[in-house]
Amino acid sequence: MSDSAVDPDEVEHIADLARVELGDEERERFAEQFGEILAAFEALDEVPETESEPELTNVMRADEVRESLDQAEALRNAEETEDGRFKGPRVS
Repeated sequence: MSDSAVDPDEVEHIADLARVELGDEERERFAEQFGEILAAFEALDEVPETESEPELTNVMRADEVRESLDQAEALRNAEETEDGRFKGPRVS
């Protein structure tokens, strides 16, 4: 057995939860691999923090009320209409 942070019993427990059968060699190998993965994440703790970028601000223009099409103009080019609305193909 190695100095891995994950032991084969933990691997077996996870495999049971996932309903995966593992042999003894596979449990040992996965325990080492999981340990390596955890060590890689621990290495991230050593990365120095940097200043974050300033918070974003809204650069969108303000809404302006403008004239728009009336109902008849909006429906003028529609292939089909019904009761003053656009009519589309049946979906179900």
